[in-house]
Amino acid sequence: METLVDLTRPLVVLDKDTFPAVLMPLFRIIAPEVEFVDHKAGARIMSQIFGCSEADLPSGEGWAEENISLSSHLGTHVDAPWHYGSTCAGARARTVDQIPLNELYADAVVLDLTHKRGTGQAITVEDLEKALSRTGYRIKPGDAVLIRTDHDKFDLRDPLRYNYPGLVRESSLWLADVGAKIGGTDALGWDRPFPVMVADWQRTRDKRYIWDAHYALREVEFYVVQQLANLDKLPASGFRVGFFPLPLVGASAAPARAVAFLPGAST
Repeated sequence: METLVDLTRPLVVLDKDTFPAVLMPLFRIIAPEVEFVDHKAGARIMSQIFGCSEADLPSGEGWAEENISLSSHLGTHVDAPWHYGSTCAGARARTVDQIPLNELYADAVVLDLTHKRGTGQAITVEDLEKALSRTGYRIKPGDAVLIRTDHDKFDLRDPLRYNYPGLVRESSLWLADVGAKIGGTDALGWDRPFPVMVADWQRTRDKRYIWDAHYALREVEFYVVQQLANLDKLPASGFRVGFFPLPLVGASAAPARAVAFLPGAST
């Protein structure tokens, strides 16, 4: 029997007053806004629908429900090619609802880049090659490559969580060139942190520093999954992953349930 490992980051409501002001521009992709409708409020709704009194309901309770406001890029989510631009590899870029689920269910390999944890540095082609060599795995067409940084271990309010290592144009394209179809990371983003990219741009005025790891994927169809969790609970290879986003029609991304399927012991 397979063992399932949840790779999805739990969505936790946070008090904005406890979130660092310097990180506030990121809040929309970190925490959802949730209106909790409790059983008492649900009883009022149900009594209106049924034309009954609240006393007619078990213990005077109705249903509970929630009204949720969230970004399509909040928490663990799948980026569709539409996120990177209107075209991909010379054709109209696909939106998240247009990605076949079978392309989001794949063999996977975990590349350990935890030595760059908390640095904000680039993950280079050399970094990827060395990490892949340590696994002994050979990437096949359609595979998922998961970048482990352990940034999911930091508290959501810890500024260090947001100084993650990220890919650059060359390393992003390298993954696609060797056959991978999906790139996943337990960091907030696929590229280097925005303050790092912004500083490089302002210092050099060289446009190659602007969101380069994502923009590179306008050239080849490749899916990015961000804000994964629990990559430390996985073996380096020998398992499959599934990333199943909500089918938000016309959207650039959608929150997803990400799961690793580990084979059980043979009998």
